[in-house]
Amino acid sequence: MSPSGPHTKNLYTFGYEGLDIGDFTARMRKMGVQLVVDVRQLPLSRKRGFSKNSLSDALASSSLEYIHMPALGCPKPIRERYKVDADWAAYVKAFNAYLSTQTEAIAELVGTARTKTACLICFESDFNFCHRSLVASAASSRAGDLAPVHLS
Repeated sequence: MSPSGPHTKNLYTFGYEGLDIGDFTARMRKMGVQLVVDVRQLPLSRKRGFSKNSLSDALASSSLEYIHMPALGCPKPIRERYKVDADWAAYVKAFNAYLSTQTEAIAELVGTARTKTACLICFESDFNFCHRSLVASAASSRAGDLAPVHLS
């Protein structure tokens, strides 16, 4: 359940799969995003423009801020297990257990998202099968005044 009320602030999430960097930055600007929060553990991409430095530069040239929060990325052993067994329930359980150890990073995300319109990003287009939705839920649960909004 999302928090609601007059002081609730949206915490957006978005996956860049299928987009080029120009379409991605235009989408962020259209939604009023001020800060892109990269929640990939390793901010590397085969898609041109989406590795950490080039993404940061493209966002800056569009007047958007960028931060990388590797502690909110999915650890490799969890990702690798999911590639083998495709068991989403097991992935969620393992990632949420990991996320429960990242209280400092979640607190940092909450503080940042309260001051700027933020969007958590990674590759996967379907938020239903992406760790960013779990990160957004954890931030919302901790904050009480942040509502996850999954852009598509």
